[in-house]
Amino acid sequence: MASDPRTRLVVLFGGVSAERDVSCVSAAHVLAAVDRDRFDVVPVGIDGEGRWLLADDAKALLDSGRAGEIGGSVAVAGTELEPLPAVAPARPDQQVVVLPLIHGPLGEDGTVQGMLELAGVPYVGSGVLGSATCMDKVAAKAMAAAAGLPQVRHLAARDVQADAAFCTEAVATLGLPLFVKPANMGSSVGVTRVDDPDALPAAVADALRYDEWVVVEAAVTGREIEVGVLGNAELRVSVPGEIVPTHEFYDYEDKYVDGAARLVVPAEIPTDVAEGARDLAARAFRALRCDGYARVDLFYEEGGRGLLLNEVNTIPGFTPYSMFPSLWAASGLPYAELITEMVRLGVERHAHRAGFGRPQPDA
Repeated sequence: MASDPRTRLVVLFGGVSAERDVSCVSAAHVLAAVDRDRFDVVPVGIDGEGRWLLADDAKALLDSGRAGEIGGSVAVAGTELEPLPAVAPARPDQQVVVLPLIHGPLGEDGTVQGMLELAGVPYVGSGVLGSATCMDKVAAKAMAAAAGLPQVRHLAARDVQADAAFCTEAVATLGLPLFVKPANMGSSVGVTRVDDPDALPAAVADALRYDEWVVVEAAVTGREIEVGVLGNAELRVSVPGEIVPTHEFYDYEDKYVDGAARLVVPAEIPTDVAEGARDLAARAFRALRCDGYARVDLFYEEGGRGLLLNEVNTIPGFTPYSMFPSLWAASGLPYAELITEMVRLGVERHAHRAGFGRPQPDA
């Protein structure tokens, strides 16, 4: 019997963070669309207790050629696995690559990436440093400032310092309204808009339910522009898109519950602004040490400061209707081909880094 030439692609989803449900939806769409002629796909979920599980129902549909029947999300349930065997090749000559689709802490923050680095397993996306930096808004803003990138004015504090004096300083320094965010969280979880200074302590306390660091940002009256970036040393940058929220800001409900926010791709902005957005996205991707792929979120303050960096997402939402795949579809790279390219970039990065820091044989 001929050996299977396909790459073993482990799609890792779920996790213990508040963004677990979003991860399961992203994984379902990837599993349904991935090129099965190229990849032997293995869906592995991490449940809320941190256990690694083979997603038995999804695997059965994949194996029977019925991937299109996978629903809107994948259940984190099935046969329990040990982490390292779960990401091992099925046979010695098989290439294996892990596609982490775990949004938020303990998945998007360099922890899974570090485990895979130790195991010597190629994976898709940014490495430990880029993942950790982009997940932590305090660290990301410091690196962006060091690189001279324009960004939103802000203050940050650790939980033990986020007291009444910090709130008073934030209002005096940044004015109102303010946005309060956990430093390490995505999908707008724990984010509050504050228009009344008396409401700021409660908003800070809510953000600190999710992380020990809190960020308070000055509000920007501007348009929300997003750009996709692909590559390692050499980058490809998508057309910009625009988020048009229906809520007061682009919050969790507007993204995932109501689904009413409008994505305009390409964004209806002047050509020079679009080129500026693409340039700023590439600069941010490099400054924050990203690899593989990321979605760069910007603000466009018309008649004011122009383009400002908001944040960089190293594992953005990944349904066919999410902004990142939509940007690339509009740039000539359809959903299934985008997944294949991301995997290729992960293999490329792993091969490039494989020899660094290893003992050299005696001459």
